[in-house]
Amino acid sequence: MKYYKRNWDESRGDEFDSWGKSIWYFETENSGLPTKQIEVYQNGKVLKYDQTKLEDEFGRLGDQELDLIEFSEFEITKKEFEKVWNEN
Repeated sequence: MKYYKRNWDESRGDEFDSWGKSIWYFETENSGLPTKQIEVYQNGKVLKYDQTKLEDEFGRLGDQELDLIEFSEFEITKKEFEKVWNEN
């Protein structure tokens, strides 16, 4: 597994645009396919997705492999990911 944290400096661009910018956390297979995903928004809203909750009215677990070269600079430890996962 690999773990990533990436800031998104743009808002959602949908009816939830007022949530503001966000930080996204991913746990992925070695291929880059997300197995867990957390989205933490400026307004405090947190979305979590995994195999037990693939989607809801706000979004869904990514179904495309992340570009591991592009994401390499955003890699974090499993411990950092799990801390955020377990706090939210």
